[in-house]
Amino acid sequence: MLFIYLINRTNDCLTFAFIFHLTFYNVKGMEDPKISALLIVFNEEKNIEEALNSVEFADEIIVLDSFSTDKTVDIIKNKYPKVNLYQNKFEDFTKQRNLCISYAKNDWILFLDADERITPKLRSEILKEIKKPITQNAYFFKRKFFFMGEKVNYSGTQNDKNIRLFKKEVAHYDENKRVHEGLSNVDNPGTLQNYLLHFSFDSYDAYYKKVIHYSKLKAKDLHEKGVHYKMVKQLSKSAFNFFKMYFLKLGILDGKKGLILSYLSALSSFKTYEFLKEEYA
Repeated sequence: MLFIYLINRTNDCLTFAFIFHLTFYNVKGMEDPKISALLIVFNEEKNIEEALNSVEFADEIIVLDSFSTDKTVDIIKNKYPKVNLYQNKFEDFTKQRNLCISYAKNDWILFLDADERITPKLRSEILKEIKKPITQNAYFFKRKFFFMGEKVNYSGTQNDKNIRLFKKEVAHYDENKRVHEGLSNVDNPGTLQNYLLHFSFDSYDAYYKKVIHYSKLKAKDLHEKGVHYKMVKQLSKSAFNFFKMYFLKLGILDGKKGLILSYLSALSSFKTYEFLKEEYA
């Protein structure tokens, strides 16, 4: 009887110890996961308010500004005092994104461009997903693309998605990519079902400026990879990019918008090699 009594007492002690551990030592694990929303910006006075409003649910909001010359910084300081604002001279997108991540305090990173918007449905899905007992390390967001104020249905946007939500501890941006930067150390990312709204440029001129800016960065990437200028490659890549977007990706079904986007896609390749010739030949 004494032996059985001792066994029962031992089991009681072990049970108490287990409950004590869960209650007092694992509190952090029982807390809701926290999100840091990050934006890198330059001259985004037209977009910054709506972008920040769409991530107001985040536990921390960080903006890294590249010394804007418009009212972007003033708007943030005057209307969003809780936003953590930093400034750093722009070199390339990857360096800016990785620097911005280094400022974040929370486990989950939500990266947003100033021309993107989190919808209420997407917000709810984000919060629900990260509270699951088992999660992916990163998540794709499907995007609905708008150009010159109108929704684009084709032109390669049918399958448009980017990783926008990921765990800080496992991911960073690949330093070998200055443009269309991608995350490293991400395996089997999940995909959220609700859409991120992408309000791209409201005019041809604005998009053209982006093409020129990106082309210079891509030319530098090619140069550092040992690629040399060849007219045949410049012309063939430009022609193929137009053909791919306008016909293979059904830009023709988007009417005038599809034609403009296909032309700008071709122009991007043409200008990239043009800058490669002018700057690095």
